[in-house]
Amino acid sequence: MPTKTGIAQLREGISNFANFANTATAVAQLSNSIIIGRVRDVCLNTDSDMFETSGEYFGIGSIKFQDIKVSVSNKTDKSTFSSARPLLPYIKEYPLVNEYVLIFQGPAPENPGISSNPTYYYLNLKLWNDNEQNAYPDPLSVSNNIPVQSNKSYTEIESGSPRETQKTNTRINLNGTSGGNFTEKGNIHPVLPFAGDRILEGRFGNSIRLGSTAKSKGEIKNNWSVTGEEGSPILIFKNGQPNSTTPGYLPITEDINNDPSSIYLTSTQKIPIKVAVATQNEGELATIPFSGMIKQTPPSPPSYNKSQVILNSNRLLFNTTSDSILLSSQKSIILDSNEDLGLRSKKGNLNILTPEGNISIGKKDADEAVILGTTFIAQMDSFLYNLDGLLQALSKEAGLSIAAGFAYTMASTSVQKFRDNLQNMLSQKVKVG
Repeated sequence: MPTKTGIAQLREGISNFANFANTATAVAQLSNSIIIGRVRDVCLNTDSDMFETSGEYFGIGSIKFQDIKVSVSNKTDKSTFSSARPLLPYIKEYPLVNEYVLIFQGPAPENPGISSNPTYYYLNLKLWNDNEQNAYPDPLSVSNNIPVQSNKSYTEIESGSPRETQKTNTRINLNGTSGGNFTEKGNIHPVLPFAGDRILEGRFGNSIRLGSTAKSKGEIKNNWSVTGEEGSPILIFKNGQPNSTTPGYLPITEDINNDPSSIYLTSTQKIPIKVAVATQNEGELATIPFSGMIKQTPPSPPSYNKSQVILNSNRLLFNTTSDSILLSSQKSIILDSNEDLGLRSKKGNLNILTPEGNISIGKKDADEAVILGTTFIAQMDSFLYNLDGLLQALSKEAGLSIAAGFAYTMASTSVQKFRDNLQNMLSQKVKVG
């Protein structure tokens, strides 16, 4: 006998009116346990007015809130502020003042076995579906709605100018007494999702995309899906966004060449990165960085479509505090810069080793050999010693003229000085083998 599953099973479960009534009752009870609160203050640090009353460091992230069904305007003060703690303390996404949150009833820390007043809140509600801020002030409050004519004199009002169009926008309070300094910019673009993506976005133009190759026919496309099979994974970390004059609500996609800092982890995608040392191959209009440095030039970064990690920013710093930096490659390691390239070891040796290949300095495939200085100096010294002995013997030869003897003596003196300086010609830093 077939067994119903999925939707059919659910429908059978509520086909009985009594079951449906029980479900409706449970939903009603749940709605009574959840309220929507407007955030009035947030405890973020020791300078918050809530720091001591919310449990000091145990209360970081706690909020004061007000049920949105009750106004706290200057005219209708019918509610006092209640407090709540984060429901998920390991996710530190704290709301701004005037944002809305879900408030849950839950156990009190003092007596977890007894239900208390609403004490926990969930993540802020995205009223505007905006990543920067989703605040909505109390619509009954007059604190952010001061009439312009109140700033006018009686003379101006009597002369026929009782009203005036407000020329400046009134900013609502987003920080309260929390000690925060959040300032809305209004031009923080959301990141456009593609089918299957999971995206985490901050309020400041930073984001993490767990995405894939996604060839969209929409107006906004990404630049990493030119090649590769649909669904090939990609992970993109982006910090900041390029300067833009378009409205902040319009979504954008990541652009490695314009975003301030990026990390890309790819699988089969081509990333159209512009490499700093790239030069154009005349006639092909293709960037070929690193060409001419080694025999087998690696594929150009914009054309590479296998798994890779790309770091791109104005500056990269690799630093260790107790151990080493290790670079290991199955093929080549290339260091290339448009200006100086420095290698220095302050206290140790600088070793350049190649057991099977050659070391080229100045140009690739250099063919001028370096002399083994220590061996050369030893043999040259021996040769000069013998030459000096010959010159001294000739200077004393009776059959030679006085001028010839004097010339041999001068030559012997020069040879001796040359021998004395031979050891100074050896470098104390650079060694070859």
